[in-house]
Amino acid sequence: MIYSTDRILTAHAGSLPRPDDLREMVLAKARGETYDEAALGARLESAVNDVVRRQVACGLDVVNDGELSKPNFTDYVSERIAGCENRPSSGFRRLSMTARDETRFAEYFEAHPRPRYTGGRTMPVCVDQLRYVGQAELKRDLDNFKAALAGVRVAEAFVPANTPGTIEHWMGNEYYGDDEAFVFGIAEAMREEYNAIVDAGFVLQIDDPDLPDGWACLPQLTVPDYRNYAALRIDALNHALRDIPKEKVRLHVCWGSFHGPHHDDIPLKDIIDLIFRVRAGSYSIEASNPCHEHEYRVFEDVKLPEGATLVPGVVGHCTDFIEHPDLVAERLVRYANLVGRENVLAGTDCGLGTRVGHPSICWAKFEAMAEGARRATKILWGRT
Repeated sequence: MIYSTDRILTAHAGSLPRPDDLREMVLAKARGETYDEAALGARLESAVNDVVRRQVACGLDVVNDGELSKPNFTDYVSERIAGCENRPSSGFRRLSMTARDETRFAEYFEAHPRPRYTGGRTMPVCVDQLRYVGQAELKRDLDNFKAALAGVRVAEAFVPANTPGTIEHWMGNEYYGDDEAFVFGIAEAMREEYNAIVDAGFVLQIDDPDLPDGWACLPQLTVPDYRNYAALRIDALNHALRDIPKEKVRLHVCWGSFHGPHHDDIPLKDIIDLIFRVRAGSYSIEASNPCHEHEYRVFEDVKLPEGATLVPGVVGHCTDFIEHPDLVAERLVRYANLVGRENVLAGTDCGLGTRVGHPSICWAKFEAMAEGARRATKILWGRT
């Protein structure tokens, strides 16, 4: 675990741009189409090497492998967990992140339909006890990342993995007796991936959009009902993290990151205590988009857990505008004044790789963030 001891360090939330040829191979594999396994393996190795060096060149202190092997943020899990069978899909995930917004803005969503379920043909349904079978895929990812880090200097290296609650969004259940048994079953299966990432020497980033965006998926729930819903899924996550030191875990939460109204996102103040219940040493939150930038004020009253760090998103995915470094610095100084400069790292609202209009926008946002962190450092420490 690292702190901004003498300057503001820079990180990000996950996915990075894939080269076009690699994207086609990864998607072909995910769709069950014929692909060249050796060619995919070789291309992944070279692409991860390139993306690590690109992050360093942009000024990032905390890097990852770009999640380049994963077809998207969540569905990579379906090939790493056994106990499911694929069923014909109606086209959408089991839970929709836009469900609450759709109750108010139906015409908008009719005019701007959400992307269909990956592949558009099937969805996994749990029909047996879940167990982890992704050891070979995970080992390939970890080995590629280790090789790419050779010869570069970074402050920290992380590997993202999905949470049980997020996986539950798109996985049906016909085996476990109730939601609690099901989400704990997912947690026990994913525990092997979590432990392996940390055992390989990396920080585990737990990606948990479910914690805020489960609210959007379930428009019938009140805030007290939703807090109970979220608490159960946090208990399952902590069950899976039980053997990992908190300082080896960073939690990333977001409100779904889709481009849309986000008018009824649950406020940070209503779930911040739940976020801090997760066994983590660092917490990454959305903090730069029009619905959530104002929520830095939550930390006027709420204190970070002892020894924890905060990674607010100071550049984001909601627009292709490149944030000005002075704005990035202003955002960082706000948080530093509230939680302590040493406890703040610059971050992104979510993974930028698939959410901005072109890879060049992603890299330019990172460069702006790095320059903004330098300017914040000058303000906070009185030097560059």
